[in-house]
Amino acid sequence: MRLGRKKTQTFNIDQRLVGLRDAVDAGRGRLDDDAVNGADDVLQRAVTRRSLSADHTVVGFFGATGSGKSSLMNAVVGRPVAQAAVRRPTTTSPLAVLASPEGADPLLDWLGIESRYVLDDSQDSPWSTGVAGLWTEVPAGLVLLDLPDVDSVAREHRAIAERLVGMVDVVVWVVDPQKYADAVLHDDFIAPLSRHAAVTLVVLNQADRLSSEQVQSVLSSLRQLLKEDGLEASGRAAPIATSAATGAGIGAVRARITEVVEGKEAAAARLSADLEGSVERLRTSHGTGQPTGVTPFARDGLTEGLVRAANADGIAQAARRSYVLNAGKRTGWLPVRWVSGFRKDPLRRLHLQDLDDDARDPSLRRSSLPPMSAAQRAAADTAVRHFADEVAEGSSPAWERSIREAARSRQDTLPDALDQALAHTDLRRGSKSWWWIPLDVLQWLALLTAVAGLLWLTGLFALQYLQVPVPAPPTVEGTDIPVPTLLVVTGLVVGIVIGLLGAIFARWGGTWRAKRVSKRLREQIAVAANDNVVVPVEEELSLHDKVGRALEQASVLK
Repeated sequence: MRLGRKKTQTFNIDQRLVGLRDAVDAGRGRLDDDAVNGADDVLQRAVTRRSLSADHTVVGFFGATGSGKSSLMNAVVGRPVAQAAVRRPTTTSPLAVLASPEGADPLLDWLGIESRYVLDDSQDSPWSTGVAGLWTEVPAGLVLLDLPDVDSVAREHRAIAERLVGMVDVVVWVVDPQKYADAVLHDDFIAPLSRHAAVTLVVLNQADRLSSEQVQSVLSSLRQLLKEDGLEASGRAAPIATSAATGAGIGAVRARITEVVEGKEAAAARLSADLEGSVERLRTSHGTGQPTGVTPFARDGLTEGLVRAANADGIAQAARRSYVLNAGKRTGWLPVRWVSGFRKDPLRRLHLQDLDDDARDPSLRRSSLPPMSAAQRAAADTAVRHFADEVAEGSSPAWERSIREAARSRQDTLPDALDQALAHTDLRRGSKSWWWIPLDVLQWLALLTAVAGLLWLTGLFALQYLQVPVPAPPTVEGTDIPVPTLLVVTGLVVGIVIGLLGAIFARWGGTWRAKRVSKRLREQIAVAANDNVVVPVEEELSLHDKVGRALEQASVLK
């Protein structure tokens, strides 16, 4: 039954480690650096610890100066092993006490423990057993560590304690009546490991210095402090009053250590707590809110902002004026039509679509528009920033910052992309409308009519001048208007009227052409906006969702 549970727990740990790895990879550079680096350290320790002996459980004794860690461990073991391994009165280097050395060397090498004492080799030791008696039924796989003080004035000693408190499977906090409320121990060690109650033992040593009432009072105060640290001071983590001098409480400590070691789940429980701590820190940075995402409204706002920055409306108006100019050249009154030839096409002035460009590589096509001014760049940056703010709304500060950075990640290439968008847009320069031809034909007919009448009148005038008798020109029936005069007047009036109608039609067509060009420009700018702004943001949103799913996988046992 226990084997099946262990396999299930191993499977759960495997899945959670995969989730945490995905969260770290996706969140690096986005989430809080300390949280990401801490989670990465947990992953590295997990991989290494799980590759080493699973049959050994490492139990570390931690405490402040004077708490009697070494004396307590000697009492638990039942012999002065700490004194046998250490020459100084206080612990300056970690000591490992093993029930069996088989398979433990790689684990101890990883922990960095050089001093090792094997209990099996001490059965014939001349030392007398301690007051609590010899621990004869030492659980198989037990590794006890006697460690330097957590508040040692020697920096290297404290560094050892800080390193190993994150590596051992089971933590035994040893306190004494005088320093059980030590701020260094509680703030820097116990509180950060408060969620490790399943693999935590708290021992109030030197209880023989107190009366029974004082012991209960100190235990009550200690439980309150542990509660404030976030450690559930019940079950295995409930404080035990002991005395290394009298042996009081030593049996209870042995029993709890035996229970943890024989359960063979301490390493997994420690890792599970480490995982949950890392997940909690990452989730705090990741946040529980969901960004709004890329909505059609946000897309349209970005496009419109870039349209203004690129002055696309000005180009559309240039297309309108170009159309009106070309229409006037084809449908205007012929006697004054030649004047339009001196006016340069507004689109050709911009060089946005030269006819020769059709033979060139489209990727090399550029407009001859001047580079974006500081005001235009500011307008583009504002549009991008507003877009990022709308997309990131509802997310945590870390992701708001990350989404803004993603939106601006291609800001150096965005101006060139907008320029290419303008250059690639079909502005229909030089294209004709169907109504130009009939109006042009009518203009020529009107001109020919006027010219015919004028030539007729000129001929009559010449004959009269030469005093050559000529018949009177015909008149319009019912009037005295000569037909030649009528032809001249009709030709001129019809030409002017057709020119006015052509101007009106040209204005209507120019407005329609400007709308079509504006639409095409917006479509091209929308593509540039999508490639240079929206796509990086969507990739960032995808990472946000990936981190959320990974954290869920890393925190939930399935």
